[in-house]
Amino acid sequence: MFIDGHKYARISSATTTVVKAEKGKLNLIAVSGNSGTITIYDNTSAAGQILAVIPAITVPNSLYFEVAFLTGLTIVTSANCELIVSYQ
Repeated sequence: MFIDGHKYARISSATTTVVKAEKGKLNLIAVSGNSGTITIYDNTSAAGQILAVIPAITVPNSLYFEVAFLTGLTIVTSANCELIVSYQ
């Protein structure tokens, strides 16, 4: 989805998700339920430069980043979850 230059992706399972396969900007991750560990990579795979590792979150929370990634944006979730990832 695309609104005002921002796109978003929904992640709802334990999975590896390539959110974007080129440079961009991670705006925020909204967590609306249990998340398990969330690992964020500046890459097009779950390897290489780690931007952040977020421990399990059990309550709704918005995590603001406003950080550039140079290669791609890949997010690995370790458990079933409900995330919205906002990026450019």
